[in-house]
Amino acid sequence: MHPSFMKAKIFAGLALVILTVAFTFPMVTFHGTLNKIDAGKTDEISPISVKVWNLYNQGRYKSVSTPKDAHNDLLKMIDESAEIGVASMPIWAVSLEAPNYPKEAFPEGIPVFFHFDGYSGEVHEMNTINHYVGMDPMWVGGHFERAIGPYALLLLTLIIILFIAYDSKILTYLMLIPVSLPILFIMDYSYWLYWFGHNLHDWGAFKIKPFMPTVFGDGKIAQFTTHSYPTIGFYMLVAISLLSLLAFFAKQKAMKETEAQA
Repeated sequence: MHPSFMKAKIFAGLALVILTVAFTFPMVTFHGTLNKIDAGKTDEISPISVKVWNLYNQGRYKSVSTPKDAHNDLLKMIDESAEIGVASMPIWAVSLEAPNYPKEAFPEGIPVFFHFDGYSGEVHEMNTINHYVGMDPMWVGGHFERAIGPYALLLLTLIIILFIAYDSKILTYLMLIPVSLPILFIMDYSYWLYWFGHNLHDWGAFKIKPFMPTVFGDGKIAQFTTHSYPTIGFYMLVAISLLSLLAFFAKQKAMKETEAQA
């Protein structure tokens, strides 16, 4: 076997592990669980969903109103009617600071974390703030993305597996999809920020002009100071992208040199 074929498989295998552990596995196993919780069908929640949520939420932010003994226990969170986020890795973090949210009560401001398949953090509080300025609640946006997320990640996982197993030009070029993941996320995230900022309603107690929320960095909205930065999931997407790119070039090199020798 050409050494570059082996390198391509190693790079792709590492990308596959990160993608599966950080996103595909928690998204698929937890898929639909929040809908069951909202519908009061907690008896239909599978044990694997509970275990996965408990595992992936170790050390993650929980609402300040959530009792500490319930932080990493999904069933206790349900009993407490606490703010429950999805299980997959958070990709982007946004937080708001304002005089009416003192540091003593909200040491990290009002943080919300964006995932491929939903949100976590102070989602209810953030939606309350959005309503204050005439902005729709977050769940209004990204319906399509959240609906297809688990299936798209499963398909992407399959593509990488096939890339490792077979030496095909088509599969090689399909590896450019995981390469583009960080860019695709930022594009989609930026689009929805623009949409929310330019579709304000008259119900807001505080009237502001249409605006573009800060995608990256610190900004100002009315009396709120905003912070918007990537978090652990985005860096994992970057790692997947770089490994997939290395796998792509290694496979391209191996195929060209093998064909030249034939």
